[in-house]
Amino acid sequence: RAAGRRLGSARLAALAERAELDAFTRVKQAIDDMVAELLQEKAEEIKHKDACVDELHTNQVGTQRKEHEKKDLVQKIEGLERTVTELTEVIGALETDVTEMKEQLKLAGEDRDKEQLEFQTVVTDQRETQALVKSALKVLADVYNKTHAAALVQKQEHAASPQPAGFKSYKKNVLSASVMSMLEEIIIKAKALETQAMQSEEKAKFAYEDFVQETNIAIEAKNDDIVEKTRAKAKADEELVETREAQETVVLELDQLSNYNVQLHQGCDYILKNFEMRQAARDEEVKALKEAKAFLSGAKLEELLQTPR
Repeated sequence: RAAGRRLGSARLAALAERAELDAFTRVKQAIDDMVAELLQEKAEEIKHKDACVDELHTNQVGTQRKEHEKKDLVQKIEGLERTVTELTEVIGALETDVTEMKEQLKLAGEDRDKEQLEFQTVVTDQRETQALVKSALKVLADVYNKTHAAALVQKQEHAASPQPAGFKSYKKNVLSASVMSMLEEIIIKAKALETQAMQSEEKAKFAYEDFVQETNIAIEAKNDDIVEKTRAKAKADEELVETREAQETVVLELDQLSNYNVQLHQGCDYILKNFEMRQAARDEEVKALKEAKAFLSGAKLEELLQTPR
């Protein structure tokens, strides 16, 4: 411009003005670029902050849900463990009962064999006693009858001819009737003992049969109970394994959520803590740049390009 004035060249002066105008335009473009960059940074930071808030919230909700799920699984595991323990104890008690009842059946059978043997011995003894005493009674009866007949003959002969001196008349032994009565009493008692033994045997037989029947029914019921509780225990064992696996999965997911939470805080804490301040500072910078551009755009070109003549 100075050269144009010195030389009086309008072209040189116009060229100088145009060069200054181009520099002014570049400044405004640079301002626009800076404002656009700042606004882009602002938008990205807002997006980043919103993503952090959403992700942290999601992480928190997911962690709370998994913690609740873990608590429920722990309680379920404890309940299943108690169930398995209780069923194991009940099954063991039932099996012990069955073993004891079978032992009772065995002992009852042995006692029954002894009772039958004793019964047979008693009956045999009493029957033999009756047979023996009856034989003895028959012999005595035969002897008594013959003696009685001989006495009658002697009496008749005595009546026909007098008994010689020194002989006594034969009389029936008064003790013979007593002996026979005692033998008959023995037979009656032996028969009573036989009858009593047979009645006792009948009662013992029915009692044993009832005991066997009732015990077998009880054993069957307990065996059925064992089968049912064994199935329940197997189901509880299976469910316990599944629940423990589910707990392991939840624990793993909680570890993953915890690790991700650490990553989120590493990438988000600074933004969240300084977000308002950074946004305000950026807005101030954008405002200042726009004011600068407005000032440049609103000034008269002649005033901006004027130099002392």
